Formats: sequence, structure tokens, C-alpha cells
Amino acid sequence: MLLIQSCRLIDPKSGIDMVTNITVDKGKIVCIGADSSKTSEQLTAQSNIQVIDAAGLVAAPGLIDVHVHFRDPGLTYKEDIHTGAAAAAKGGFTTVVCMANTKPPIDNVETLEYVLSEGRKTGIHVLSCANITLGMKGETLTDMALLKKHGAVGFTDDGIPLRDAALVQRAMEEATVLDVLLSFHEEDPSLIANNGINRGSVSDTLGIGGSPAAAEDVLVARDCMLALHTGATVDIQHISSGYSVRMVELAKQLGADLYAEVTPHHFTLDETAVLTHGTLAKMNPPLRTAWDREEILRGLRDDVIDIIATDHAPHSAQEKARPLTEAPSGITGLETSLALGITTLVRGGHLSLSRLIEKMTINPARLYRLDKGYLSPGADADIVLFDPEEVWTVPEHFASKATNSPFIGETLYGKVKYTICDGRIVYKDTH
Repeated sequence: MLLIQSCRLIDPKSGIDMVTNITVDKGKIVCIGADSSKTSEQLTAQSNIQVIDAAGLVAAPGLIDVHVHFRDPGLTYKEDIHTGAAAAAKGGFTTVVCMANTKPPIDNVETLEYVLSEGRKTGIHVLSCANITLGMKGETLTDMALLKKHGAVGFTDDGIPLRDAALVQRAMEEATVLDVLLSFHEEDPSLIANNGINRGSVSDTLGIGGSPAAAEDVLVARDCMLALHTGATVDIQHISSGYSVRMVELAKQLGADLYAEVTPHHFTLDETAVLTHGTLAKMNPPLRTAWDREEILRGLRDDVIDIIATDHAPHSAQEKARPLTEAPSGITGLETSLALGITTLVRGGHLSLSRLIEKMTINPARLYRLDKGYLSPGADADIVLFDPEEVWTVPEHFASKATNSPFIGETLYGKVKYTICDGRIVYKDTH
């Protein structure tokens, strides 16, 4: 049994924001507020009760990240399910959704069940998507019904865009029948010279062809309209272009069942970060212009962008040490995500703390049809406790195997103090 005393509970689903107590037993929230206060003295007298003095801390639903790469199976020198889960817990996440571009890809039941089985050995909820197409080749649809039956929570070929519009339409029609979502990586390769760097002033300075915003915009436009016409639930992944934000906004107004996600690095940085951080600021889609970043911030404020997801993409130091055009794209993100949201969005005046939490908890839960992302009696005791005012410096080493982050050495606000999953403490800050 666990008693969390004097926390500031923020639950966006119910609109609660108050200082209270939370009592947890057998993996569930037993009571909140007045009932919990009445039982506090009785509970603290019991020998089996663990008490957390949470004065000055925010208690929020455990964070949910719908876009992580744990590189397992096949690329475990970068990350594995257990180190990825440890990084997630340190970042305040109690639920993550793994992408399916592993080796072999998750286009079959055996690989899917391996990921889910290893995930159950961690302290958090590790869920997984399966692929939309066999071998991620963009040619033949997977057996989505079978993969859903065996635990796939959604479908994506993230990492590789789907070029065939007719195939995408068939996938959306099948997903609508199965009531599952599809997530899309939106970059048209035919328009890209060197991926990972925005085509613009910085790429011109570096003499690199780069990836234009148009490469994202054309596929976002296509998939927004296909979602509108099929009725499918579609997630536009890691949005980076201001025009794409506007297209999602229009499609939502027309009635499409769309979600859009954005990463902390896309709402914090712009293309000039490449000049400072080199390959550590290389990702797909790339960091774009200051105007694109402003549109992303507007999209967050206006709820065009529903979800903050890390696209946690670990790589080895040796890989990121390659020349800019040869190094892989992507950065780690789980351990800095909440703090970047507090530092950039809350302290920057773009979102209230409650709305930040909403985009990291209940909104991703709704997208994936999860009974998660809220705090109330009877709910799963997935809770993050953090100090929104604590200042800390991003270290050179993480719980993740990887350290490919442009934020190392940055001073951020907001420190995770406890992560609680199913009523068990899976991370405690000891610094």
C-alpha cells in the first residue's frame, strides 16, 4: 500500500488541480482527496504502508509516449527493451508504444509476441505497433486482424513512408473495420537529396541538398484527405512543417479523425541547431525554420497538435560520429521530454501545465484506445511525481544506452522525482 501525501494533483481528464493525498493499493488508486485525508492517520499507523511526502511536487497520470524505438530485436547495441524501459521510467513514462521498424520488422506474430513478452518483464507497460506492410516494402498489407488479435495496438511503417496511395487507402479501410489506428511517417523520398537536414539556408551553407518541407507536406495532404474519405483514425507522426500543421487543422475542420504528434526537439529547436550540434541535431523529419517552429507552437496552443511524443531514436556514439551526410538520423528523448515541455512550453507561455500534461497522457491514451492517462479512484495507479520548479543540467549519460542528444549540458526546469507503475515505484530520483 502506498500513500502520497500533500501532492498537487493535476488530472486533465477531470479538470482537477488541487493539493491532496492519493492512496494506492493493489495497483489501483483507492481514494483521492477528503477520503484519503481521513484515512491518512490510520494508514500511516500500518506497518505495510509506504508514505511519500510529495509536498511541492505535482502528481500527474503516468506519461504515455506513443512513438519510441527500442531497437529490439536486431539492433540492441543501440538500445534494448529493458534499457529503453528504464529510460522511460526515468523520464516519467509508465506506458510506451514501440515502433515496428526492428530487424526483423514486426510484420509477423512471432516478432510481435517477442517484443510484448520482453516488455512484460520491465517495470512499465511496453506496447507495440505492427507494420502496415510486409517487410516494410510498401507493397503488400500485413494480416492486420491477426496481428491485432495477438496484441498489436496500432499499425505503422514508421521510418519508411508509404508511396502507394491506393495501398494506403486499402490500409485505412481495413483499419476502420478493425477499429485500429494507423500512424504515418510523412516524407516523400523523391523530393529529398540528403535527409535529416532541412533544405534551406543552413543546408545551403553546408552544401547539402537537404529535405524540403514539401516532402512532408505532399504526403500529409494526401493522408489527411484519405483519412477524411475513409473515416480512418490516423496519426500524423512527428510533424515538422508549418504548412502541414495548417493542413491538419483544415482536415480536422472538415471532419477527419486525425491526431498529430510533435516531438520536443521540433518545438524547441530550429534548423540552426545543426550548425551548433552537427549530427546530434540530425533527424527525420529535420528541424525546420523558425517560422515552422512558430506554427508548431501555435498548433500546440490551438490543439491542432494533440500529442507530444519523443520519437526516441537511440544510436551509438560511433554512428553519430560519422560525417553529417552519413550519420543516422534521430535523437534520444525519453529522459528530457517532460522538462523540455515545462521549459519551452509552460515557462514560455504557450501551454498551461495541465494542457502540457494532457498532451502527454490522456490524449495519447485516447488515440490508442487505452484505459490510461487519468487519475481517479479505481484507475490504474500509474503516476508521475515531479518538481516543476527544480532546475537541472542534462547529463552526459542516460539510463538509455545512447547519448545522442543535442540537449546535453542544457539547463532545464522540471525534474521527475518518482515514477509509479501499477502501484510500484519503478524510478526514484536519488540526486
